[in-house]
Amino acid sequence: MLSTSQFPVLAEESLPPPLVSYVENGTVVNITGEITTDGYRFNSRSKKTVNLATLQWPPYIGENLCNKGWVFQYAVALLVQKGYQVNIHFYPWARAVRLVELGAMDILFPEYFIESNAPSDNIKGTSRRDLLELSKPYPGGEISFLKRKAEQDKFQGKLKNLVGEKIGVVRGYQNTPEFDAMMDAGLFDIIETVDDLQLMKMLAAKRVNLIIGDPLVLRHTVKHSSLPQQDKALILQETANVLPSLQYNHLYFAVSKKAEDWQQLLADLNLGITAFAQSGETRRIISNGSHCF
Repeated sequence: MLSTSQFPVLAEESLPPPLVSYVENGTVVNITGEITTDGYRFNSRSKKTVNLATLQWPPYIGENLCNKGWVFQYAVALLVQKGYQVNIHFYPWARAVRLVELGAMDILFPEYFIESNAPSDNIKGTSRRDLLELSKPYPGGEISFLKRKAEQDKFQGKLKNLVGEKIGVVRGYQNTPEFDAMMDAGLFDIIETVDDLQLMKMLAAKRVNLIIGDPLVLRHTVKHSSLPQQDKALILQETANVLPSLQYNHLYFAVSKKAEDWQQLLADLNLGITAFAQSGETRRIISNGSHCF
């Protein structure tokens, strides 16, 4: 694991320190974090350090969301409750994946399910599951294609109808096992972007015929972007979900097998996920987050 000295606390913080709350044995526990030069730190007195890599993925998680989003709150609460010092760092997704797969970070989140044969883009000849172990699942969202509203699509619930289609994806994202396998096999004309906003802009600009992702994320990203209001309205008005959706995707923590004591870290995450689900704490954190951004 990385030393916390590599991520010093900022001397002059321009933003209020992040606050995470969770309920334990009927008592509300409040944890005030620290803003570091490379992210956010919680429970700094603990020597049991864990470093997490994530991305800007509103409304689930993001630095500009109220309380950083419910997935941020959930991750911090799970790990602090188990006695960890938690350091969360935001990166473009492909970089976050690389850092965790190579062992420079301990946990990648939020991640979709990774098939056993999904190849790593960072170590040739290696599967992602050789490098990462997934936690138990926690709530996620739908995966769908989006299209331009005025145009017809060929999907009709069958991916084979889209062979050769020009489709936009965010680099490094897992989507669904069937889609990812067909993409890896070169059956689609894939155009990659670095994030969800660029994906929506590419669809609007007619550079691709379809894009794939969580529609809630894609639309939230546009709505809360720095684009001119007229451009936001045009993109949102001119795009539509392709029905049916592909599937519901749970979320996971992906633990690097290069992390120190990674089996214990995984076990602690799984115990926390189960306990939060059984106590209703997961629902409470999601509900608070959904009324916050």
